[in-house]
Amino acid sequence: MAISNSQYDKIIREYDEARLRHARELSARKAEINSKIPEYKPLEDQVSALSMAYARMRISASINPDFEAVKKEYHEKLLDIKLKKNRLLEQYGYSKDYLEMEYDCNECKDTGYVDGEKCSCFMKKQVKLVYDFSRMKEFLESNNFSLLSKDYYQGEGLRQFEHAVTTCKNFINNFYSDYRNLLFYGTVGTGKSFLSGCVAKELLDKGCSIIYISAVNLFQTISNYIYSPAKETYIWINESLLECDLLIIDDLGTETTNDFIRTHLFEIINERNLRNHSTIISTNLSMEDIRSRYSDRVFSRICENYELLQLSEIKDIRIQKKLEQSG
Repeated sequence: MAISNSQYDKIIREYDEARLRHARELSARKAEINSKIPEYKPLEDQVSALSMAYARMRISASINPDFEAVKKEYHEKLLDIKLKKNRLLEQYGYSKDYLEMEYDCNECKDTGYVDGEKCSCFMKKQVKLVYDFSRMKEFLESNNFSLLSKDYYQGEGLRQFEHAVTTCKNFINNFYSDYRNLLFYGTVGTGKSFLSGCVAKELLDKGCSIIYISAVNLFQTISNYIYSPAKETYIWINESLLECDLLIIDDLGTETTNDFIRTHLFEIINERNLRNHSTIISTNLSMEDIRSRYSDRVFSRICENYELLQLSEIKDIRIQKKLEQSG
């Protein structure tokens, strides 16, 4: 997933601050121990002296026939001092690891990287940046599988909904192995945005980078990137639209459509397809409406590369819920 240099620097600063904070906390704990346990500091000094002597011995290890014996003695002395230090700490009511360095993340030791690869904690920080931008938190609280209900569906509408739910769960379970795209289309209030939210919630919990954005905000963001005097402010957003693991475009068709919209919708669909990055689109438009409104080439890309999931033949679920609550 793409983030800007400034965002990358912000994450790295967070790691730097975490290491500095923990180093200061450790320094304070050491000062506390040296103050409360006078016998502890001499043991620390012995470790330092032993280490310096051992380092000098290693320089001449290849010509010193007794080096292995010296090495064994060195480690035995270190172990003996360690045991004495542990006994002192416990004697004064401290845990044995009281003077160990602490980390926010024990995997990467607050560096963000493990064996040259981004740590999972780094990826979570990236996801949070996009999560905050998409403003998904409140939306996903009311749109996730824990709230799924078939009570408002019947007949063909129920069959369509069950098929869409099964498709969504397969999409989630095989997200890392299969490249797929989904288009939810149909009448208002039939669960299209709800199912998009279900997918987003499950994949966010797996650590995927997701942007969930309305069509209106999507094209306004692209316009800002292209035409705003402060273009650099929008660079990372534009990059993320193409690089995030999953882009969800909600309510396609609610924007005022023109040639600018047609061109950039095609570019997003086409470029993400070339990069094998999945996209979900929800719309109240029919397939014929999509063709006439966005051009044959947009329609063609969608038909070729998206699973088409129709949701219809149901009264607006949102209205039904409102009536039940008021009743």
